[in-house]
Amino acid sequence: MSASAKSSNPAHATPAELVRRREPVQIGLRQAAQLGKADLLVLGVYADGSLPNAAQPFDAALDGRLRELAKQADLPPKIGETLLLYYASGDTARRVLLLRLGPRKEFDGKAYLKALESAARAVASSSTRSIDIPLLDVVDDDAEHTTAWRVQQASRVLCDGYYKFAAPLFASKGISKDAAAVPQLSLLIEEPITPELEYAARSGRAIAEGMALTKDLGNLPGNVCNPGYLAEAAKALGQEFGFPVEVLEREDMAKLGMESALAVGKASAEPCRFIVMKYFGSEAEQPPIVLIGKGVTFDTGGVSLKPGDDLDMMKYDMCGAASVFGALKMVARLALPLNVVGIVGAVENMPGGRATRPGDVVRSMSGQTIEILNTDAEGRLVLCDALTYAERFQPACVIDIATLTGACVIALGSQTSGLFANDDALAEELLQCGTDTGDRAWRLPLWEEYQEQLKSNFADMSNLGGRPAGAVTAACFLSRFAKGYRWAHLDIAGTASVGGDRKGATGRPVPLLSEFLLKRAEHTAPAPR
Repeated sequence: MSASAKSSNPAHATPAELVRRREPVQIGLRQAAQLGKADLLVLGVYADGSLPNAAQPFDAALDGRLRELAKQADLPPKIGETLLLYYASGDTARRVLLLRLGPRKEFDGKAYLKALESAARAVASSSTRSIDIPLLDVVDDDAEHTTAWRVQQASRVLCDGYYKFAAPLFASKGISKDAAAVPQLSLLIEEPITPELEYAARSGRAIAEGMALTKDLGNLPGNVCNPGYLAEAAKALGQEFGFPVEVLEREDMAKLGMESALAVGKASAEPCRFIVMKYFGSEAEQPPIVLIGKGVTFDTGGVSLKPGDDLDMMKYDMCGAASVFGALKMVARLALPLNVVGIVGAVENMPGGRATRPGDVVRSMSGQTIEILNTDAEGRLVLCDALTYAERFQPACVIDIATLTGACVIALGSQTSGLFANDDALAEELLQCGTDTGDRAWRLPLWEEYQEQLKSNFADMSNLGGRPAGAVTAACFLSRFAKGYRWAHLDIAGTASVGGDRKGATGRPVPLLSEFLLKRAEHTAPAPR
């Protein structure tokens, strides 16, 4: 490992340890008719006191006592509210976690995910080791939410609920190898267990694994997760799953003409890295899907210095890069029959005597010149060279993911990511994947009129379009470098992390990206057997 990739605190995980770790939880499927006795039974309760279909065998075996228990309990009416009860009979479980579901006829996919998230928090916060979870029903006329979809989402959400940022600790203490200490979750379903349902459970867990890696990388402090650390993490990921990784050093980037990306990291003691991960899982000559992540490992704003409030949150400015790592881990874990290239421009934006100044003009890898009006509009300077580099792969499509603009946070808040695209079909595909997973995006315009705001008297364009429509003009800037292929841009500035008491990376948009890749894989291979 290079010196710059080593942690200044040896208690932090090495990149290889971070890549290899898995959440300490097991999840499996069981038919509801096969009654068991777990430490905890998660019992969904509809507004009328009825239970999900998969819970009926338990209730019948107890002569309706579970239904009576649910009716008598003082459970708040809001969807997702929980109440933990000690169950005296112990015939099915020592404890029962009641989960409010609201009216059965209104229990759609959105309500399903909300209820699961509440259950996941409650289950993970307990010390319970064996848990039975009857699969929740979704309204009958909602054909999109099949049993396989419900299994996959339950697997993902429940596994993700156990995530804890352990990177400062597990390097020295390790993850417990005591199998008895690993929580065992059983999803109970009414129908026979098929290979399709088993694959759905595995894929949900694989997505949660990818989210965990994304969160770990995002949550690491900037003095640990620098460009060198990201480069070593990429190499470790490639070594773990057997795909090649290329890391371009500063000199290599300069030879390629990546003056724009290099301008961002000029003042940092941490050299820039340009990381290319190549997963080729398809035997066919298939154009790859290219994922590009913004990897600004810490963003001070450079000479255009940011204000001091919440400046610690700028370690999350590499969450676009982290999501590429997470999506690739999911793809490799499931050995999807896809070709996927992950590209990360890893830089640190610092002030200093060598820093880029407002008013400087640089030449991008594409040959287009850029007047840098604000050094805090730096992510687009890195991404534009990555977008040009992606052309060499003759991609099926390119998706870049970036914590790009505060303007997107103002426009959309923390609920949804901003989506821009030069192809309507690709945009619709991504929007649907976001809806299916609850990791939603909202499309914003790329109209030609907005390009006027990027005019410069001294270069082909400026890197700033002014305060109006800031997220749109940032995407318009990127679109100038993505004309040779189908392209989409996800602005995740509002969704990649949260502050306050729950401060941390969210793992988004790994669920959206994973669903996109899984659906693409379905079109290139037969169903799992």
